[in-house]
Amino acid sequence: MNEKYRRILMRMAELEEELLEELHKQEQRMREQIEDSKVIIQHKVEDVQQELKVHVLPWLLNCKIRNLASAPFIYAVAVPLFFLDICLCLYQLICFPLYGIPKVKRQKYFIFDRHRLDYLNVIEKFNCLYCGYANGVIAFAREIASRTEQYWCPIKHRRKRHQPHQRYGHFIDYGDGENYRRKAKHLREQLKDNPRD
Repeated sequence: MNEKYRRILMRMAELEEELLEELHKQEQRMREQIEDSKVIIQHKVEDVQQELKVHVLPWLLNCKIRNLASAPFIYAVAVPLFFLDICLCLYQLICFPLYGIPKVKRQKYFIFDRHRLDYLNVIEKFNCLYCGYANGVIAFAREIASRTEQYWCPIKHRRKRHQPHQRYGHFIDYGDGENYRRKAKHLREQLKDNPRD
């Protein structure tokens, strides 16, 4: 990988980190403001949220037929997602210690909080839990797969890859056979020292 490409990747990572920090600061400021005036506005917020809530029966009656018809197919995916989740946990539990790869912290990828919003009805809350779980499993899988790829096959593809994972930019250029073994060894060591989790 050339130096300019490496610098751009580093800048992108720094900007992403800066953006996340700024979002966190804004959330923190908002939380502090809410805490300061929580006693005063708590009841008002609860009342407003209850007013915004659409109860289950009216919600179902206003649902589009295509949404209701697709629900069994959406929820059926829960079975393979759950199986994938179990397989991922077993895979990294057994294989990662053998390779010296640090395990992915599963809890980082699963966030369940939207179901606590009072303006959502029980179906919407369930959907929020389901989406949080599904996206968590996929993000968890992607991180496990990216660590595995960095260990076993850290070579870029010949064709441009759509939305590559964060490790991909550091992989060995396609066709760089002269430096493959040396760079692959370095990337394996880097993975052990800095898993980025």
